[in-house]
Amino acid sequence: MNKRLTIVLVMVLLLPPIACAEPVAEWADEPISGLEAGSDEALLVEGNGAFAFDLYQALKGQEGNLFYSPYSISLALAMTYAGARNETAQQMADTLHFLLEQDKLHPTFEWLAAELASRGEEAAGKDGEGFRLNLVNAIWGQKDYEFLSDFLNLLAENYGAGLRTLDFIAEPEESRVTINAWVSNQTEGRIEDLILPGMIDTLTRLVLTNAIYFNAAWENPFDEDRTADGPFYLIDGGQVTVPTMKQTHIFGYARGNGYQAVELPYDGDELSMVVLLPASGNFRAFEEGLKSGQVGGTIRHLQSRMVSLTMPQFEFDSQFKLKDTLSAMGMRDAFVFGDADFSGMTGNRELYISHVVHKAFVSVDEAGTEAGAATAVIPGPGSSGFEPPPVEVTIDRPFIFFIRDIETGAILFVGRVLNPKT
Repeated sequence: MNKRLTIVLVMVLLLPPIACAEPVAEWADEPISGLEAGSDEALLVEGNGAFAFDLYQALKGQEGNLFYSPYSISLALAMTYAGARNETAQQMADTLHFLLEQDKLHPTFEWLAAELASRGEEAAGKDGEGFRLNLVNAIWGQKDYEFLSDFLNLLAENYGAGLRTLDFIAEPEESRVTINAWVSNQTEGRIEDLILPGMIDTLTRLVLTNAIYFNAAWENPFDEDRTADGPFYLIDGGQVTVPTMKQTHIFGYARGNGYQAVELPYDGDELSMVVLLPASGNFRAFEEGLKSGQVGGTIRHLQSRMVSLTMPQFEFDSQFKLKDTLSAMGMRDAFVFGDADFSGMTGNRELYISHVVHKAFVSVDEAGTEAGAATAVIPGPGSSGFEPPPVEVTIDRPFIFFIRDIETGAILFVGRVLNPKT
């Protein structure tokens, strides 16, 4: 009998938008990471960044706002990849841009997680409590089902994910509720009901989960007294009125070919949000060509400027079923019973992936950003002394943003705002 593997991805984020000026320059593509070129660490970050914007291209056709954690997705699928073999493993590596062999990839994911966990030791969260960037993994296995010890040990050693037993066969719904409760707890209640009814059934044998929660104050918070209603112009020519924040401060700023970029650091100056604001009427053309090399070039050309910044508040959630998307991107065999080879998990080929789901929430205000994400994989059987005048940056039209770790260059979250009121 065939068994199934389901991958579930979840995320939460609260952050504010940004505004920019008129674009003029064009730069060559550059790496996202500032790490030593060719090192294992740089190859991991570069690969994850390439996947982040490949996925954007695959998802951009969906209607409305968009928000996801490519890091959470990569991490959950890396745990699944640990059990993949032969053509299934090759397709996953190509799609996810895993540029390292298995014996190097997983320890390097462990290194990156440790780097991120060290951030914000004395920084503040947007809620007045301490900064949080929490990364947690877990394995949920069928009671009495035999998994290979090498697979379990690899996940325990490199992802801190110990095996937790559930009885999917006798209690599939209770198991789903248990895993969803874990996700909710790890994301401070921001991600609820990640795994939908029916995704776990009597054929489920394994669920791999990742949760990421981020809560950080801005390095330079907005003054609530300056927030007022303002217009936001939609792609279809309409407009909406939204609470709009304002401040004038020194930020990283760049003017690209057809867009502007502004970087807002979080308290502690270890992570930041970068906003890409295409010129009016240029959004669709801009996102069509968006890729990691362009993002890397933009980051390299950010310069400290006094910026008069106007940006809307916004709040929305996104939910994706990624099975078809990842299959179309090249991971075909992993989802097909008989073709999938996850023999590194069990010693046989009875497992395949049945679901990959991702859920995210983002909210932006004057204080800072809160974000969370969770991923589950369910295998079942089968400047100078002169300061120029402030640059006017007004985010009053659709834009793209991402949150990154400054030192490593790792992209944690990516989003698109077409309408801040939805």
